[in-house]
Amino acid sequence: MTATDQAEPTRREQILATAAELFAARGFHGVSVADLGAACGITGPALYKHFSSKQAVLAEMLVSISEQLLAVGRARVAAADGPADAVRALVDWHVEFALGHRPLIIVQDRDWESLPEQAREQVRRLQRSYVDLLADQLRALRPDLTKATAHAAAQAAFGLLNSTPRAGHAISDDALRTLLADMAVAALGAG
Repeated sequence: MTATDQAEPTRREQILATAAELFAARGFHGVSVADLGAACGITGPALYKHFSSKQAVLAEMLVSISEQLLAVGRARVAAADGPADAVRALVDWHVEFALGHRPLIIVQDRDWESLPEQAREQVRRLQRSYVDLLADQLRALRPDLTKATAHAAAQAAFGLLNSTPRAGHAISDDALRTLLADMAVAALGAG
């Protein structure tokens, strides 16, 4: 599919992308509905045609990225040729995601407490499943790892990869992609 074949983002998707940028720059509480509407080229109240509240925007933003991470992660593991390939595929996917979605990582880190409780629980469940995906591949690759150790290693690797918004301003994204992926794979003992 070429760039010209890709569908234009829906208004809802545009709002989510704009909100991610604004929330990352100013924080969830630093952005009003009017600010968000103005940045999207609509009135603040017009946002309510798409979302019931600013918290609903945040909830959909963080739930949907967690669903995407897990779905693509599962697909990459299914397509992998063994656990070492699966670990590398998961690391590569997460680096790709992190480089393409820096604002979302910032928003999740900083504005987690603003997320409605139901959405917070949903994100936690999805993220646990995502960590399980990597931990399971690590244990298949390295049977000496306990379940707890594999989970800790997976969490640490994702933490490294999620440093992307604060790393690499002096190097290109391609160089950063290679650096982060190689570091994560080495740290996981999968290289």
